[in-house]
Amino acid sequence: MPKYYFVIASRNFLMNEEPIEEILRERTNHYKEINKDIDFWFITNPDLLKSFNINHTYAQLTADYAAIIALDKQFIQWLKLRIGFVAIGEFQSNYIFSSNMKKSSLHTS
Repeated sequence: MPKYYFVIASRNFLMNEEPIEEILRERTNHYKEINKDIDFWFITNPDLLKSFNINHTYAQLTADYAAIIALDKQFIQWLKLRIGFVAIGEFQSNYIFSSNMKKSSLHTS
């Protein structure tokens, strides 16, 4: 079962107060340059997040939250330092993310 790492915070904070779009775009471009598959996902779908059994983190959040999930622990630790005011953690899941997944299956407005 794969281990995933995450940064989670209020949706408003990640989408409006921090340059998360720019950070993820730069990371995506870097991965393309080095020919590496995308191993991180920005998720705003609360039902999907709840399915990952990270209930210990929900006590710290409002109902409106978003997360960045990755296979790379160092990336998540870097994000914590870069954007601050987020919770980090890890979980294991049989749910396998794929770089070929449709954006709409992970990101909903």
